[in-house]
Amino acid sequence: MLETISIKNIALIDELSLEFNPRLNVLTGETGAGKSILIGALSFLLGGKVSQDIIRTGTSEAAVSGTFYLAPNHTEAAAWLEQRGIEPENSRVLIRRTLRETGRSSIWIQDTQVSRNELESFTSFLVDIHGQHDHQSLFKTAEHRRFLDSYAGILDDVEHFTGLYTRLAEIRAKLEKIERSQKEQTERADFLSFIIEEIDTAHLQSGEDEELEAEETKLCQYEKLYELIETLQNICTEEQGIVPLLKKMQHLCSSVIDIDPALSEYADRIENAYYEMQDIGEVFSSYLSKLVFDPARLEQVQERLSVINKLKKKYGSSIAEVLAYRDSAQAELDALSESQEDKTALEKELPSLEAELLSAGAKLSQQRKAAAQGLQEKTQAILAHLGMPKVVFTVQVTSAEPNGNKQIAGIYGFDTVEFLISTNPGEPVKPLNKIASGGELSRVMLALKTVLAAADEADTLVFDEIDTGIGGEVARSVAEHLQRLAQNKQILCITHLAVIAASADTHIKIQKLQSEDTSRTSARIIEAEMRVEEIARMLAGDEISEASRIHAKELLGTAKDRLDF
Repeated sequence: MLETISIKNIALIDELSLEFNPRLNVLTGETGAGKSILIGALSFLLGGKVSQDIIRTGTSEAAVSGTFYLAPNHTEAAAWLEQRGIEPENSRVLIRRTLRETGRSSIWIQDTQVSRNELESFTSFLVDIHGQHDHQSLFKTAEHRRFLDSYAGILDDVEHFTGLYTRLAEIRAKLEKIERSQKEQTERADFLSFIIEEIDTAHLQSGEDEELEAEETKLCQYEKLYELIETLQNICTEEQGIVPLLKKMQHLCSSVIDIDPALSEYADRIENAYYEMQDIGEVFSSYLSKLVFDPARLEQVQERLSVINKLKKKYGSSIAEVLAYRDSAQAELDALSESQEDKTALEKELPSLEAELLSAGAKLSQQRKAAAQGLQEKTQAILAHLGMPKVVFTVQVTSAEPNGNKQIAGIYGFDTVEFLISTNPGEPVKPLNKIASGGELSRVMLALKTVLAAADEADTLVFDEIDTGIGGEVARSVAEHLQRLAQNKQILCITHLAVIAASADTHIKIQKLQSEDTSRTSARIIEAEMRVEEIARMLAGDEISEASRIHAKELLGTAKDRLDF
């Protein structure tokens, strides 16, 4: 149950906080005041997808927080929290969500940060929002199946069937792939074997091409390399070379430091340089003695590089890519070799899976047909209270006829579920979109929501303008029904009808405040005379009269005294 909500910088709302009654909470206000903005903020808090457009102009961050009370019957919600190590405090959970103009968002349940999908998953146990156009989903027969399955409590069974159906489809697709023409498989296997043999014959080593290219460069420029090394050796070791000159400098410095010891540091540096250059000269001499031009080796290197470059041109830009291509070819070849084994295993699994699917589908059909009677009777009874006493509401479950020896299945079973209705005595039942008006559809949806709510863990139901297209005695019936429903569920309802507003346990007025520079939406709980004025406005429009005030007081009195709960 939603106890409090705090909103900051959402659309026209700069900052507001509200407390909600555990029963019927009604939100009213003039068109454009921002009632739907409040529902949008709640949807944001519950994990709905939004864009940065919701952030109030001139601000950089939108934020919404809410406190939810978890009743003892919230077993699924409690289990969800326990799995993630989140502990309620006094059976209450604080949810916070922010969105920055950069698009970055943060979401917290208590002190634990969660993802948007996790938030949406958790709050689905707490709140069910019915938007002002959701009744149009009744035009979609796929939604009818979902309503019936929810009422029957078989959503897990349907999910199990969907898993079987998906696995069966996967197996059939694999078998179809395996059963390609033998010629095609053989040709592919021969081609892959050729690739593998060609690469394996080369015995490639990682980094080999780089080493060979370096050796080729050295062999191709042997004469220049020899000449340069010889010159360097001579510079180091000839009579007037660096090493003899440094030796001479050592002797001179020895005499200098006898006169001025302060220069001993430089004598040490000259000595170090002497030994360093002597070592370098010896390295050059050794390198030169081993430097041999081998035309045969150059030919070997160039031939090996030719083999490697040919493979790189065909299979990859580097030896690593060529070897990876070879491994990929081997994996595909292995898969082709194993395909017959896979085919045998899959064909063995297929009959048992088909039998399990058939059994699961038959069970779903039985459960749906058994539940259909209860759903239509309960829905029809509620519709009678909602001003449709002559209506005939039918839940039709049609199972697909077998095609030969095979039962035709869809991803959710063998059945098509459709809601049919007759609003006038003597007329046959027909699809909802053939008969029902907007107001009738709203009442059908309200009736279905009511029936489903009894089995739903969610304590809070949100109705955004459920009263679309109704008025008069029907509106009074809807108001009475919402009061009845609020005995077991918390209701948040946006309405334009005074009779529904008068039935609220908590009445919240939404108002747009405007100045020359800004517009903002405010919300507050109204009571006593302020509530009379608001209901009178809803009755009379802009011109509030004494008669409308009297009528408003009568509606409030009637709602308060209503006993037929």
